[in-house]
Amino acid sequence: FDSASEESPRVRGLLYLWRGYSSSVAPERVLLTRPVLQAALGISHGILLAEGGLVFSFGELPWKQDLKTPPTDPLLESALSGRGVVSVAAGSFHCGAVTQDGTLYMWGENSSGQCGLLESGLVSDPRPVNLVDSDTLPPQVTRVLEVACGEHHTLALSAQHEVWAWGSGCQLGLVTSVFPVRRPQKVEHLAGRHVLQVACGGFHSLALVKHVSPQDSTWQADTGKCGECNQQLLSMFDKEDHVIINNSHYCPLGVELVNTRPGPWSRHTRSLMEHPYNTQAGDLLASVDRGSGDPIMLINQVSGPCLDCSLSEPDLSVDTQVQLGEDSVSSLASSLSVSLPESFTDTLGVDCSFATMEGAACAAPYQVNSAEDTGSTSSLCESSKSEGCVPGPRANHTGSVTASREGKEEACRFESKHMKASSSLTGFLLDEVMMAGRRHSLPPLPSHVSEPYFFLPASSALPSRRTTDIRPPTMTRKKEEVAESLPSLNTEVWTWGRGQEGQLGHGDQLPRLQPLCIKTLNGEEVVKVAAGTHHSLAVTAQCQVITQHSQAVTAQCQMSEGLRVWDVAAGQDHSVFLADGDCCQPILCYSGQQVSTFSLAPLGQYSSPGSSRSMGYISSVCGGGGSCLALADHNVMGFISGLHELAAADRKFYCRLRDIQKRSLADLCSNYVLESLSTVLGKTSSLLFQSLADSHNRLCHLMGQHSVSMTAFLHGGRDVKSLVILKQASTFLDTYKEYCSSVGNFLVMGVLLFNLLEVLRHLSECSADKVSLGDLLVLLFYMPLQHLHVYNRLLLKLATCFDVSTVEYQKLQEGCSRYEALSVSLGRRQKEAESTNQFWKTNSGKTIDVLRRPQRRLVCESSDKSLTLQNAGRFSVNWFVLFNDLLVHAQFSSHHVYPLVTLWVEPITEEASSNLHFECTHGAPLYLQARWLRAMNQAVEAVLMGEDSGAGVPADSRTASYVFSKDLLLKDASYSGRWLSGKPHGKGTMKWPDGRTYTGTFKHGLKDGYGDYFMPNKTLNKCDRYQGHWKEGKMQGFGKYKYATGEVYEGSFHENMRQGHGMLSSGKLIGPSSSVFIGQWLQDKKTGYGVFDNMTRGEKYMGLWLEDQRHGNGVLVTQTGLYYEGAFSNNKMMGTGFLMSEDDTTFQGEFSDDWTPNGKGTLSMPHGDVIEGLFTGEWTSGLNITGTYRKPDLYDADRKERTQPGRLSVPPEMKWRAVFSECWSRLGCEAPGLPCERRKAWENIAVTLTSGRRDSPKVLSRSQTRMLEKLELIPQHCGPVTARSYDLVRRYLAKACETPLHPLGWLVETLVTAYRMTYVGVGSTRRLRQQAVDEIKSFINRIFQLVRFLFPDMPEEGGFIIADPTSCVSSSWVVCSSTLLLPVLLPRLYPPLFSLYSLDKEREDSLYWNCVLRLNKQPDLTLLENLGVQQNFWPLSISVLGKKQQVSSCSCTKFTPSDKLQVIRQTFEELTQEVQALFHKNIMWSMDDLFPLFLYVVLRARIKKLGSEVSLIDDLMDPSLQHGELGLMFTTLKACYFQIQQESP
Repeated sequence: FDSASEESPRVRGLLYLWRGYSSSVAPERVLLTRPVLQAALGISHGILLAEGGLVFSFGELPWKQDLKTPPTDPLLESALSGRGVVSVAAGSFHCGAVTQDGTLYMWGENSSGQCGLLESGLVSDPRPVNLVDSDTLPPQVTRVLEVACGEHHTLALSAQHEVWAWGSGCQLGLVTSVFPVRRPQKVEHLAGRHVLQVACGGFHSLALVKHVSPQDSTWQADTGKCGECNQQLLSMFDKEDHVIINNSHYCPLGVELVNTRPGPWSRHTRSLMEHPYNTQAGDLLASVDRGSGDPIMLINQVSGPCLDCSLSEPDLSVDTQVQLGEDSVSSLASSLSVSLPESFTDTLGVDCSFATMEGAACAAPYQVNSAEDTGSTSSLCESSKSEGCVPGPRANHTGSVTASREGKEEACRFESKHMKASSSLTGFLLDEVMMAGRRHSLPPLPSHVSEPYFFLPASSALPSRRTTDIRPPTMTRKKEEVAESLPSLNTEVWTWGRGQEGQLGHGDQLPRLQPLCIKTLNGEEVVKVAAGTHHSLAVTAQCQVITQHSQAVTAQCQMSEGLRVWDVAAGQDHSVFLADGDCCQPILCYSGQQVSTFSLAPLGQYSSPGSSRSMGYISSVCGGGGSCLALADHNVMGFISGLHELAAADRKFYCRLRDIQKRSLADLCSNYVLESLSTVLGKTSSLLFQSLADSHNRLCHLMGQHSVSMTAFLHGGRDVKSLVILKQASTFLDTYKEYCSSVGNFLVMGVLLFNLLEVLRHLSECSADKVSLGDLLVLLFYMPLQHLHVYNRLLLKLATCFDVSTVEYQKLQEGCSRYEALSVSLGRRQKEAESTNQFWKTNSGKTIDVLRRPQRRLVCESSDKSLTLQNAGRFSVNWFVLFNDLLVHAQFSSHHVYPLVTLWVEPITEEASSNLHFECTHGAPLYLQARWLRAMNQAVEAVLMGEDSGAGVPADSRTASYVFSKDLLLKDASYSGRWLSGKPHGKGTMKWPDGRTYTGTFKHGLKDGYGDYFMPNKTLNKCDRYQGHWKEGKMQGFGKYKYATGEVYEGSFHENMRQGHGMLSSGKLIGPSSSVFIGQWLQDKKTGYGVFDNMTRGEKYMGLWLEDQRHGNGVLVTQTGLYYEGAFSNNKMMGTGFLMSEDDTTFQGEFSDDWTPNGKGTLSMPHGDVIEGLFTGEWTSGLNITGTYRKPDLYDADRKERTQPGRLSVPPEMKWRAVFSECWSRLGCEAPGLPCERRKAWENIAVTLTSGRRDSPKVLSRSQTRMLEKLELIPQHCGPVTARSYDLVRRYLAKACETPLHPLGWLVETLVTAYRMTYVGVGSTRRLRQQAVDEIKSFINRIFQLVRFLFPDMPEEGGFIIADPTSCVSSSWVVCSSTLLLPVLLPRLYPPLFSLYSLDKEREDSLYWNCVLRLNKQPDLTLLENLGVQQNFWPLSISVLGKKQQVSSCSCTKFTPSDKLQVIRQTFEELTQEVQALFHKNIMWSMDDLFPLFLYVVLRARIKKLGSEVSLIDDLMDPSLQHGELGLMFTTLKACYFQIQQESP
């Protein structure tokens, strides 16, 4: 090592190597120029991964053909330099390496295809091997995460966590009988599973697999046979007077069975602690133990605090240890009835003692628990043993490489044949089955039972192509992992390959061609597996070692008390363990074959430490062949010791938690015990205990995950920023808080469940004999909180190893602070729970017990902190108790409860005294001391914001639920929503006992803003519903009221009454009493202008109202075509009026009794005749006339005006005044057009848009939201309006009028609704055409007034707009309100308006259209000639003029007159261009030349209803355009229209 590197607090990679164990063997250090990150050992060679991704090889390297002798120094694999190698592996005679990008390199012996290369023989240098996944299209190369090497095979774990295999032998797990397999192939029986780790033994394989939850398991159809080997799942044997049923079928093909039916799971999972010891083996091993010394424990003793780390067992002299002889081995082998090869000693350390290297101390013997075994093995196992399924001796691997491969191909052929022969396990003879020595392949048969029941083994097998997936309906989903970055503890171990020595762990010695799950390890939380040449090891999260050895079972190694194994390695005939002891420095243990003193092969330059205490802190161990290897680190500045101490503390803590769970909680969580507890103590206590057990289990699981992650952290890069307790601190804090709350709830309710006093005293490590059971429970369940102090101390210790300016220091300090704060907070919670428990014990009784809740904690009470009620009686007794969620005021035998979430404490006087006078909302005034005030405020804030939230100043605004009891208006009403200073304020829901419900906005306790209100109508058994705005508890503003009678009112309200503009609909459209009224309301009655559509009578009234009656001028039209207008009184037409029939006969005179002529009048006929005189009678039945008859006078100019309707109707300026008043009100103006209120109007617009966007019951789209945000900005403009600013105003108005939330948008939408209600249906009559036009003009004038109010620089009607100074156009134009507002208004009003024009011009348009159809039958030249077009204007191609008909016909698709005039101008311009192109010169049109040619274009355009279009343009055209160019063009179009009507046939 470089001396400079030792100055770093994170020096790592010290390599120590030794072979076997004897009294003279000591680990020796291998010196390299770089720190070693990982190492792997083969039979006689090793491979090292050094810093920088460099790979070194040492030992015997026969594949390096250029080396005649083994190298004295580690040899650099130059082919891997710069490749970024991250992991290495060594097989018996070959090697592998994985790079950072997932590329795999192999080299060494390849005669069996173990290198994954096509050529056979030796591979001298590393070469890449690709894992090609053929299941993808196109096939892709799979990345590799890790590789494991055996003797004749190799396994690789892909990035998809699938297993790939190549080489030779059944240990591949592939569905093939052709060996060797020289290309990597996927192990299909593990496909779809999440494999975490793979390991290779000599002739077997292991895989650590993430457990598949039951809901993801596959179910096999109920065929009664195994889906793989097709054998019966159940076998029955008659035995005297009973039948033995065997339900434990083990598939010899290596596929785990699938449950054949939904139902209960029966898992063959006994705790390894409960396995009975083997009597015969125990006796023999007891004798062997006294004469030999097999397992060795290397206890690293270092100076300092760790010098006292020793075990208490009696010392044994090393000199008394004798090596186990071959006779003893053979005797042991025959006693155990298993086949052991030569020189295979107790590899797994069965019931042997430990001894230190220096003989200072000796550990107590640890044993391997095995299942009971009587008799000999089956003939099947003996046949496989006798025929040499396993090749020759294993002790001579240091010789020729090919020596160990003798008979390989023959053995593989035998295995294939043997599998076929042993595929049926039901063909054994009955007498063999009933022998005392049963086969290891079959578990013990069930004894005679009273009730027949059948359970098949649980399975999580891989889905098979021959099975049908059926998911069980009753299975529950397990909880997911706490965090994805934490390792999984729900694992399974799958093994396959040769099983002659029982290394597969399935309870037999049968080989397995395919992976099979070891069911006895399910639930054991295996986190690592290791494979020796002929044995297997597994390490659990509880630091236990489970072996799979020659006794054909999985068994737990009994280590000395206090040792916790966290890393293992397996060699040829030995095992190495790395464990925690009583100090933070790891302890190295050895078990297996001892060696005599001999000289080691020269594997490099060694520096003997002289003593194992100077090895440092060992981070990992490795085994292979007969050698062992350890990687250690220097403890500079305490960094390494801090990491090891943190990891060891977590492992110890987790083991202790598991011990508590197994010995106290596990049995109590059974259904039977919980039901018993529920019966005795009540359901609440039972649920509390179950919640406590669940939270304890979650905490325990999290600690197990973290302890495993810390072990991986010691093997990895050791970047403190990646520590899980720092990265996932929130998960740890939340889990601890949840657990502390469960314990506190358990304690508060005073639940004492069981009488395990001695167990609790032992678990809580309490030496006092007089401690009560309750105190033991408290000590036991609060014990995990003490571990937070360990985190705090160790994180602070690690932080001292870094400079204060580094990121690592800041991260560690932050984590230390968080865990320290949590420890303080949980300690305070513990005290609160204990004091609350004591309070309930002291104050018991039915009155107070009803307040007892698990989550409720005592804060203070008035017995020890004075609290006085204002104006209390002299002899009154008041007791106040403050809990963490409510305040209790007890008086004699009654009590009042005030939830803290709705409790406000406010001062009502300003007295400078020690006792402050305060008033609590919903309660009586109190005299509070300062500490009561502080405690109450802190409790209220904790309820609102959580614990440790702030300085104890609760917010005035909060969200809560409350039931009113004293408020007269809200008595017994429940409210849920926002509050402010004790009153509902904001959004919420109020419910009354009588069924009323309000959901909406409140302000200072009253309904204010938008809300939805339901009011039951008991008479009709329906509800009235109001959706709209409120103010100070009353309906005010715009809203929609649905009455229980079926009527619907939508409009303005004022103080709960309809007032302003609104629409009332009654009945259905085709119902017997259908009607619609839209207009002005005053105090819930129709008053002002309004339109009433009586659909039942077929009448529509448009006029003035007074108190729900027609009163004033108005117009009435009927379905029969009658038109009335005049003055109404008391809902009847009386006085002077006007009547017009369908045939245009009119009567103008005096009426009485609702449209009955009675008095003077004039009757005008359609052809002009007039009768003047006295009229009586009814119009429909006959009139009595006394008067004069006159013929039409040609010089009577006023006759036509007298017969035109509209003179007695309501003037357009008086219509819809309520709508415009409401708009001015929404702008915040008391009167229209006051300049001083302009800024207020813009502010109201912004507020209206913002609140409307926030409180809108409908979800607005993104474009609508963006438009509202733009409209909230007030347009800025100063000075005269220019063309540019005018365009900005125009665009703003267009957007505002499209948005109903904007006051202008609401105005336009309301006017459009009123206009359509007026002139659609019965109102669609030609008599109303002029009134409809006048109404639109009135809209434009009044809206323009609003525009000029908002934009005061806008010129008035007829003013001029100057051009922009930067514009090239210097002319100005006249401001016209119609030009500005018609594009916004007219498209919405166009359908009903044009219908009126069509009805009015029906006769003229019919005549025009008949002429158009007749004239268009003529050919083009004939039509040109008949129209008088000069021949020099005739085009050479007739289609040239024909194109103009498309342009001209576009006028009917436009809405506004200006748009239609632009179409006419375009037609004239294109017509001129065509003629100029014909003459190749400019021409000046004369009307004699232009009119016939334009007439031709109009005829060919075939414009329907041209008269209606012309009349509409004429009525609404801008007056400034009438005498200009556009006016002349429009006059030409009108002339064409009249000329076409005059064309004779």
